[in-house]
Amino acid sequence: MIEPMRILMAGASGYLGTPLAQRLRDAGHDVTRLVRRPAEKPDEATWQPSQGQLDPAVVAGHDVVINLAGANIGDKRWTARYKSVLRSSRVDTTGTIARVIRLLPEADRPHTLLQASGAGWYGDTGDTPVTEEAPAGTTFLADLCRVWEAAARPAEDAGTRVVLLRTAPSLDKEGSILKPLLPLFKLGAGARLGSGKQWMPWIGLADWFGAVEFLMERDDIAGPVNLVGPELVTNAEFTRTLAGILHRPALLFVPGPAMDLAVGELGGEARRNQRVVPAVLERAGFQWTYPTVASALHAALGKEAAASH
Repeated sequence: MIEPMRILMAGASGYLGTPLAQRLRDAGHDVTRLVRRPAEKPDEATWQPSQGQLDPAVVAGHDVVINLAGANIGDKRWTARYKSVLRSSRVDTTGTIARVIRLLPEADRPHTLLQASGAGWYGDTGDTPVTEEAPAGTTFLADLCRVWEAAARPAEDAGTRVVLLRTAPSLDKEGSILKPLLPLFKLGAGARLGSGKQWMPWIGLADWFGAVEFLMERDDIAGPVNLVGPELVTNAEFTRTLAGILHRPALLFVPGPAMDLAVGELGGEARRNQRVVPAVLERAGFQWTYPTVASALHAALGKEAAASH
């Protein structure tokens, strides 16, 4: 059982942040949420990361800072303007937090910063499994993760334990990759992407929460941690599994050019190999609740899976 902590959260209103904040409160922790408007509740504090504004007094005295802030990768086409938004929404928030941590006296400084990043760090891995020791790739997402993580360095230099959460797409029907896929699969129009041979990382939503809580407690773990499921699957295997759980066919495929036409550069990213291994979590003895993609999908779909019989 983790001792109650004072936790400061950025990105607490997002798809992952909202339920995580509630879980942490339910576990007895004191959670303060950073908001970009005037604070209206006792558990809120105002900041303006685009201007680098965060009162050090807001951060002082917290045990842990969790930063999940960043514009959604899949919300819009990756125009030059939206790429800039994706970058600034991550670098500005992370840099603001890290610089304030560095400014604080040691006695007031948070001992841990759990900093969001992505499994996209590795770029296209081909068929080679990669651990946290692998260098950044050369894709747009890899470069985005590289500058995102680098923005946290001032906190690390100040002696705060920084954990970089290289998160895979989570499996939950309310968000991430399942939300847009489910209507198609329920209609029997599920399809693999391109050849389907590309490796795709994933993580069960409950295991993402569990890993974050695990890493809060484990003071001996720092640096990058791959928050991915332990079973390595291709897109074709994922597609067959999801269709099978819903008892629907999935005989179609989306050609690469059609994906590029529909969603632009994001389509190319979806066809890249991401054979990412959770080496740090495995060595640390983390126990997955849903270690296979089938178990994670069953948990995510719940009633949908039962109704499909």
